[in-house]
Amino acid sequence: MTFPVDSTVQAAQAAQAAQTAQTARTAAAERSKLIADLTDAHATTLESLLAVLRSGSTSDTIARQKATELAAAAMVALRAVSDLDRSLTEEPVARAFERLKNDLRPLVRFGDLDVQFIEPPVNGRALPGEVAHEARAIVRGAVLALVEQAGVGRVRVQWDCDGSNLLIRIRDDGPGDLDAEVPSVRQLAARVVALSGSLNVEATAGWGSEMAVSLPLDAPTASVTAAAAWGLSPRERGVLELVASGARNKAIAEALTISENTVKFHVANLLRKVGASTRAELAALAR
Repeated sequence: MTFPVDSTVQAAQAAQAAQTAQTARTAAAERSKLIADLTDAHATTLESLLAVLRSGSTSDTIARQKATELAAAAMVALRAVSDLDRSLTEEPVARAFERLKNDLRPLVRFGDLDVQFIEPPVNGRALPGEVAHEARAIVRGAVLALVEQAGVGRVRVQWDCDGSNLLIRIRDDGPGDLDAEVPSVRQLAARVVALSGSLNVEATAGWGSEMAVSLPLDAPTASVTAAAAWGLSPRERGVLELVASGARNKAIAEALTISENTVKFHVANLLRKVGASTRAELAALAR
């Protein structure tokens, strides 16, 4: 089954890509400002603490009281900023699903395919940005894998959330002979496993096929027991934990205050010590 793509579709896709890029740039700018403000606030707090502790005119009791007050106020401010930062990197589940519908609209509008959408709860837990992005990509790949079969005219896409996982179901009305060994399905399964999720395929002859995907919303941390067994240094453990969370080299470098080249060096050592051949495999073993 093929779906013609004309200049109108290409223009719409280009406009959507530009809008997505602009949204990402705006969010990045907001986060940069947030981090700069947080840095200034903490510098001021630390300077204030040092001033109180070094003061020769303040008794130990008063100095301790003032230092405690400053630290408590800084913790409150940090929690507020952390909540704001989280809001900038999350996407409401309903909005993420709406973007998925826009992604699949060309198949509905220009193809001979009926796509039915089962909306997620509007009050469902917000999705981390990377989960929302990967979920849309996985659904797009799943729909394409289903319509590769002969006789598929209808696909149903459903999202739900149990509080800890994004639950995705994609079902077709095809011959019901899809299995997990189809190359396109294997590729999807590898992508889901890299996110510590699960993908199951069920097919009933004459009734269609269904893919069920579960994606955890919280990034797993590296196993301390496994890290000890591999003989990793404290720095390597820190890098491994961030790799397992899905962080890229630049983010790891910023989090650990080291250079990206140093991160690459540690990742190479981790691959060798753990016996992994790829970064995704390393992250999966760590989890």
